[in-house]
Amino acid sequence: MNPPISRIAFNRHGVWAIYKFEIARSLRTLVQSLVTPVITTSLYFVVFGAAIGSRLSTAGGVSYGAFIVPGLIMLALFTESLSNASFGIYFPKFTGTIYELLSAPVSYVEIVIGYVGAASTKSVVLGLTILTTASLFVPIRILHPAWMIAFLLLTAFTFSLFGFIIGIWAKGFEQLQFIPMLIITPLTFLGGAFYSIDMLPPAWRTFSLFNPIVYLISGFRWSFYGTADVSVGLSMSMTMGFLVVCLSVVAWVFKTGFRLKN
Repeated sequence: MNPPISRIAFNRHGVWAIYKFEIARSLRTLVQSLVTPVITTSLYFVVFGAAIGSRLSTAGGVSYGAFIVPGLIMLALFTESLSNASFGIYFPKFTGTIYELLSAPVSYVEIVIGYVGAASTKSVVLGLTILTTASLFVPIRILHPAWMIAFLLLTAFTFSLFGFIIGIWAKGFEQLQFIPMLIITPLTFLGGAFYSIDMLPPAWRTFSLFNPIVYLISGFRWSFYGTADVSVGLSMSMTMGFLVVCLSVVAWVFKTGFRLKN
């Protein structure tokens, strides 16, 4: 039986085994994991930076090409965190090896740390890769590096937790892609990734404030250029609030065995 969450001993070997397995799985698709986002980022700069950016003077006090960099990083971070974590926990369910994992001498907390930690690591590496690629096209400055790292890590960890929840909830590969493709991606494009919501009419700007992605992108962009659509404190509060919600859902899932023990 799975050890209780409250036990004092921490099975670091079990966590490391899960973490190493997930990282090794990504290394087998290294080209898809890193090269593809680099090419996609380059195309974004060709299309948005050259074609559209040349017709705009500045956005938020910086060139349009530099302005969209935080949005591009966040877009990749959301997508990769969700897909990595959701597939990581769904695959053992699909093959039936989830029962071996649940009966192993690792607690629920250690299982989450292993899977979510690996997914977060891969997402952060991807985000830094995109940042490096973007610096080849436009000059980038990071005014608040500590805040940038904080938003990067918190967002990667939070959306990896969210992806972990999706992987447990999904009954098939179609459901695995449902939320990321039909909900998260549209919200990201409508969340100010490629524009400032201050450019919108007042009614649409008010409507955008109900989109939680706005706060994540705005706070992350502030860490680069010191400009934001909403206050950085509110952005961090929204990020922490989403993290708490995801942690609560994961705790409930393991407590009830929702779609894990049947």
